[in-house]
Amino acid sequence: MMADDLPPNAANHVPLSPVSFLARAARIWPGRTAIIHGARRVTYAQYLDRSRRLASALRQAGVAAGDVVAALLPNIPEMLEAHMGVPMAGAVLCPVNTRLDAPTVRFILGHSGAKLLLVDREFAALAAAALDGAEAPPRVVVVDDPEGPGGSAIDATPYEDFLATGDAAFPVVPPTDEWAAISLSYTSGTTGDPKGVVVHHRGAYLNACGNALAFGLNPTSVYLWTLPMFHCNGWTYTWAVTLQGGVHICLRRVDPARIFALIAEHGVTHLCAAPVVLTMLIHAPADQQRAFANRIGIATGGAAPPSPVIAAMERMGFDVTHLYGLTECYGPSLLCAWQPELANLALPDKAAFMARQGVPLPTLEDATVIDAQTGARVPADGATLGEIVLRGNTVMKGYLRNPRANEAAFAGGWFRTGDLGVLHPDGYIEVKDRAKDIVISGGENISSLEVEEALYKHPDVMEAAVVAHPDPKWGEVPHAFVTLKPGASATTADIIAHCRAHLAHFKAPRHVTFGPLPKTATGKIQKFELRRALTG
Repeated sequence: MMADDLPPNAANHVPLSPVSFLARAARIWPGRTAIIHGARRVTYAQYLDRSRRLASALRQAGVAAGDVVAALLPNIPEMLEAHMGVPMAGAVLCPVNTRLDAPTVRFILGHSGAKLLLVDREFAALAAAALDGAEAPPRVVVVDDPEGPGGSAIDATPYEDFLATGDAAFPVVPPTDEWAAISLSYTSGTTGDPKGVVVHHRGAYLNACGNALAFGLNPTSVYLWTLPMFHCNGWTYTWAVTLQGGVHICLRRVDPARIFALIAEHGVTHLCAAPVVLTMLIHAPADQQRAFANRIGIATGGAAPPSPVIAAMERMGFDVTHLYGLTECYGPSLLCAWQPELANLALPDKAAFMARQGVPLPTLEDATVIDAQTGARVPADGATLGEIVLRGNTVMKGYLRNPRANEAAFAGGWFRTGDLGVLHPDGYIEVKDRAKDIVISGGENISSLEVEEALYKHPDVMEAAVVAHPDPKWGEVPHAFVTLKPGASATTADIIAHCRAHLAHFKAPRHVTFGPLPKTATGKIQKFELRRALTG
């Protein structure tokens, strides 16, 4: 018999699914604390018990395999239970951004065809407004979190009552097909309705493994939930921390004082956050900041953190890991893998290296930079601009009911990210901009990220973003939007002069606007809002 004639069987082939992580953790560490939320403590045995009850209750409520269960929940234990219990039931979890408006939530619930909605009491009014007039509204189950602020009444089943209908002996088995959908996340719709990103059990399993490896998670890890779990399933750390038997520290909302306090109280070892959160921590009042006995690993992504921000975090006791990814690839897909021989570099030089997006996670097959027109890889010279593309098991199944978008996204056998970058001689990728954020001035491409890097080096600048400003002579010129540090008084002339000292003069902003910057719920600066402010 030829080796290729040996078919898989139940002994040597099991579909990959992250639901197995919880079953394993509860078997190895049943009495270990899995989740901390305020005064509440949940062991791994209890976490498994409650997730199985949720899966069973969903089935008894008529939720079938492939049905969508939406979750309008903050970072609370019930959101972690949903990440296990919903896929255990064979259903598809749809985490909904809690900062969306009612019409957008209504669109997501309708487009996804959600059969059931889990909602935290704080967002009951938002849910009620979204469901008002819906043709086929989902059944609603409401969570009353003792750590929450409360909220409006809503016609719903209390979560604990719903859980009580479930069976703790519900079997934990992966789907028969690991390609089955596990989650449906909606991208922010800046130019139209949000797109529904469908991801599968296999990809979720692998991306969680890749994150655990890349971030060094282990059974002694204490992970603080500063990243919204609704964002790319918490970058799959909802599953990765459980895989390694670590402790989840829940946090309903980002608050620097609370973050510092929880790190000190629980000995937090790891957290993830958008660059805006790093900025919040750096500029927190001195009486809120703490010195820690251990260094804390912090993974950041979503936008390139300027090297001065990375350097400041390092000085505060945080070891920064720079990640890159999108909702379409389960969150992180690239990381700036550290090179030990760089340890003796000066901090600014180390920070400059760490600002790169890096190399593929261990579980991503390939990533590179290509010429968007020819599809050929760009030279690895650190200068030739091209589109960043990805390929592997941790790329989405596709956009829900959107064949045209899928055709464009997968053109040429790669996932086309729409991000522009360069390939360095050492093989590391560095993001230079979103294609739509490049400023083309007099025929020259200006990276908004490069200008932002210079802006962050000004001692008065706390946050900055750069977009194209229409110009009758040059076509476009850079326009800087800047938030100054408290008490700072830099002027437009100061900012422009500073940039001209650090950049080629044509790259320096010609216009500066001061004030707070619009952001998404995950901390990304909304450049489309800044562009809209310029064009009216």
